[in-house]
Amino acid sequence: MPDYHELFEKIPDGITLHDPEDGSLLDANEQFCEMLGYTREELRELRFEEIILNESPYTIERAEEYIQNAATDGPQTFEWRDKTKAGEALPVEVHLRQTTIDGNQRILAVVRDITDRKQRERELQRKNERLEEFASVVSHDLRNPLSVASGRLELAREECDSDHLDSVARAHDRMANLIEDLLALARDGKTTIDTEEVMLADITADCWENVETAGATLHIDTTHTIRADHARLQQLLENLIRNAVEHGGEEVTVRIGDLTDGFFIQDDGPGIPQEARTRVFEAGYTTSDDGTGYGLKIVTEIANAHGWDITATGAETDGARFEITDVTLSQ
Repeated sequence: MPDYHELFEKIPDGITLHDPEDGSLLDANEQFCEMLGYTREELRELRFEEIILNESPYTIERAEEYIQNAATDGPQTFEWRDKTKAGEALPVEVHLRQTTIDGNQRILAVVRDITDRKQRERELQRKNERLEEFASVVSHDLRNPLSVASGRLELAREECDSDHLDSVARAHDRMANLIEDLLALARDGKTTIDTEEVMLADITADCWENVETAGATLHIDTTHTIRADHARLQQLLENLIRNAVEHGGEEVTVRIGDLTDGFFIQDDGPGIPQEARTRVFEAGYTTSDDGTGYGLKIVTEIANAHGWDITATGAETDGARFEITDVTLSQ
């Protein structure tokens, strides 16, 4: 048995060897045989095309092209479909490279079974489809009757003047905010992150203008430029600012500052009790009569999508403090 066999059998992935001229299968390790359901003796009797699914785009011609490219252009990596002994398609990831074995040029293929990965991708796709369906229902079936109710409220104001109508208007506003938060939360599950360099001070100032802050005050103490999806970072900051104003009061002072690997936003409001600092990120959790309980959940989803960590702590002078770390800083 050639010396290379001992090494190949220790590798957990499938290994195959091919002739760089015609792509023919010369050898395979035990792991590859087990992946397809063959014994090594059975596999050695097969032609290469017999383990190829041979359905577009997974054809023998395409497989031979990859092998020839590995010989002339360098290593190749791609997803593929092999055919098992039972005739079923096996999703695999293939890494090809040219190597010398016993003085001969060979194409070495490392073949990894990605069945579980593909299953996770299908589950994620189904989840995204459900989220999109939910978003559509929220947008149409909830907004339309709310719009009708708001219109009727305006007609009622023309006929009478009552404090009860103000209560109805506030209820409508809260429902509208809840719909927006739920819609954003649903779409967060499928939104692609497209990062760019963003100056944290500039985007924070813009966000402050977009949120109803009454008599609140903002202090910007950051010089960071970070890698982030601009629109999603704006959504994160606006939710944190809105949270500070809702819980800290109309005269609250909000400050954003730098951390070694990120930034923080804090306020001088009543703060968050120690026992609630994890729960505040749960969907639906709120201590405010006007809150929806989804703002900080949305913040968490956006942070996670970027690969950031977010924690709730106490500010230096009471109040709440949110630290966002593991952020990529631009040099």
